[in-house]
Amino acid sequence: MEGGPASGDCVCVQSADGRFLAWGAYSAASQIVARLWSFEESRPLDETLVQQLVMRAVAARHRHFPQAQALRLINAESDGLPGVVCDRYGEQLVLQLTSAGAVALREVLVQALAEATGCEAVHERSDGEVMALEGLETRNGTLRGPPPTVPLTITESDLRFEVNVGEGQKTGFFLDQRDNRALVRHYSHNAEVLDCFCYTGGFTLNALAGGAHGVTAIDASEQALALAQTQVGLNGMNAERVDFIEDDVFKRLRKLRDQARAFDLIVLDPPKFAPTAAMAERAARGYKDINLLALKLLKPGGLLFTFSCSGGISRDLFQKIIAGAASDAGLPAQIVKGLGPAADHPVALAFPEGDYLKGLLVQIPG
Repeated sequence: MEGGPASGDCVCVQSADGRFLAWGAYSAASQIVARLWSFEESRPLDETLVQQLVMRAVAARHRHFPQAQALRLINAESDGLPGVVCDRYGEQLVLQLTSAGAVALREVLVQALAEATGCEAVHERSDGEVMALEGLETRNGTLRGPPPTVPLTITESDLRFEVNVGEGQKTGFFLDQRDNRALVRHYSHNAEVLDCFCYTGGFTLNALAGGAHGVTAIDASEQALALAQTQVGLNGMNAERVDFIEDDVFKRLRKLRDQARAFDLIVLDPPKFAPTAAMAERAARGYKDINLLALKLLKPGGLLFTFSCSGGISRDLFQKIIAGAASDAGLPAQIVKGLGPAADHPVALAFPEGDYLKGLLVQIPG
């Protein structure tokens, strides 16, 4: 290190023999001392570079998803903007800044996003666990325009969802599961469905829309379940087809097993068990336990949609965990399809760590 850069300052990264490697943003608090923004010596980290990167990311979304009302506009490192996430809900933008460089460029990012999208309402949700690891202050508040409407109503396919961008998980909604919700809908006709960690009902509503005979939806959050029930009414669905249960999912799965319950389709979408690779071993035990319980609740011919959003669990390890659970359950399970995030959440080939959401559609032969 030469000189004394402040957190978020632009630094030049060089090889041991002095060759230019990249421009980065410095952080003394993080284990990642510099996150790299540019690999071209003629393009240092400045306002111009940030504006160009934002315009490129937003233009790609507009080109590929012109009709989407709610989508991810910027997917951090995978869009060349380390620690920058931006989701759009109608005319409301929600920004998450989780690196020192991103925080230092907050005003530049807000202005660039407004110019690229035409949206004047920008709210910041930089309040996740990673902020402490990065030595950054949490923030949750309006950056530009009026405060967000509470709740916002968005439409995904033909379903309506209420979103509170100031509270709840992520930026208010799991946009990355859009394609997987549609797949659950496709397979739900006449099915008895179990939705574990149902949150605000994204999978539950799609199962109902797909013609599910009934849905059992479990979550430990009373607030999330209340919103899920509201969503059912918002879409004019029959509330009697859903049994909402407030409980610890692990405990409830054991209780359902003891009751000899069986389901045609089960969704397992748990919260993050392993934020880092150091926690992978402990998290693997949790993933195996919960998948073993779920597999034992499937009817012959049943389907399991199982997910991990833990960055510390690779796709290869996740598949091995599910294979181990199926073996312990004594079931000849088959992988029907590998699952991942919607296409507005691209993963850069040079940044495999960005492939955080992985899933499998598993079938028990009937």
